[in-house]
Amino acid sequence: MTGRQGLHRIGQTNGVILRRTSIRWRMENRSVNPDEIYLPSCLFGGSAGMKLRPLLLLTGPVGGVPEVLVAYLSSGIPPRVLPSDILLDPGAAGHAPTHLKTTSVLRLHKLAAIHAWNVVRRLGVLSSCRASTM
Repeated sequence: MTGRQGLHRIGQTNGVILRRTSIRWRMENRSVNPDEIYLPSCLFGGSAGMKLRPLLLLTGPVGGVPEVLVAYLSSGIPPRVLPSDILLDPGAAGHAPTHLKTTSVLRLHKLAAIHAWNVVRRLGVLSSCRASTM
C-alpha cells in the first residue's frame, strides 16, 4: 500500500496526524490587556446553556496558572440601573472601538476570575476616557 492507504490499518495508526481540527492559542504567545473586550469559551453569568457572552478584562494574566479578572457585559438593560453599572452605546463616538452590536451594560458588581486560556476572541477595547472613570 502506498500513500494514505497505508496509514491506517484496522484500529491501528502509525502516529501520523493527517489533519488537525483546532489548535488552541497559548496565553504566553498572545498579549491580552486590561480594558479589552473578549468572548470567552466558558459559561459565565449563570446561563443555562453554552453561550458566548462578552466580558471586559480588568487585569492581565496573573499567577502560575494564568487567570484574568473579568466583568460581565449584558445586552439586557435592567429596569433599574445600579451605581456599579456602566452603559455602553456602540452608536456613541467614544464607544465605537468596543465593536459591540447593541447597547450593553457593564456590570461591575459581577466579577469573575477565569483561566486565561478561556479568553478566545477579541472584540474591541474600552475607550480610554471610559476606562479612566471606572
